[in-house]
Amino acid sequence: MTEDKPLRADARRNRAKVLEAAETVFAAKGTGAPTEEVAREAGVGIGTVFRHFPTKEALLEAVLYARLHRFVDEADAVVAQNAEDAGAAFFTFLTSWIEMSSAKNAYFEALTSAGVCVPSTGSVIGERLRESLGVLLRRAQDSGAVRRDVTTTELIPVIIGTAKAAEHVGADRELRDRTIAILFDGLRT
Repeated sequence: MTEDKPLRADARRNRAKVLEAAETVFAAKGTGAPTEEVAREAGVGIGTVFRHFPTKEALLEAVLYARLHRFVDEADAVVAQNAEDAGAAFFTFLTSWIEMSSAKNAYFEALTSAGVCVPSTGSVIGERLRESLGVLLRRAQDSGAVRRDVTTTELIPVIIGTAKAAEHVGADRELRDRTIAILFDGLRT
């Protein structure tokens, strides 16, 4: 097995620009947005996009994993901060997870419909998220902000369901916030 050759500095910059542009374009126009639009947003030619990501599916997958890794890093940072208001930290983290899940689902659906078998992120990413959630949940419970009878095993399906509900209401931000508030009220002591 041979190792991939490291990218030159300009190639690394172009790859990063393409990923950032793809995330912007897909967030604004959906995962069906054309790759040419990503190239325009990045300020590079379409050949540069395809040199780094040979297919649109490869680009979607790279954006998905970049988002997931960034979210896990943010979760680790929230845990490391050990906020004085453990309840607020917990509920802010849940809100972020719900928001991230809606975007993640769009990428998974686009990749699956294109016939791409997306490897499970349950290993490293999922374990880090569960660990962060567990720490934040225990802290919020210890502070009296969250019911003691809730476990992470129960909480994860509730988060997934709430993310689907929030996704279902779409652009109605008021209804989306109310849906999330109902979840939070059920978790409070």
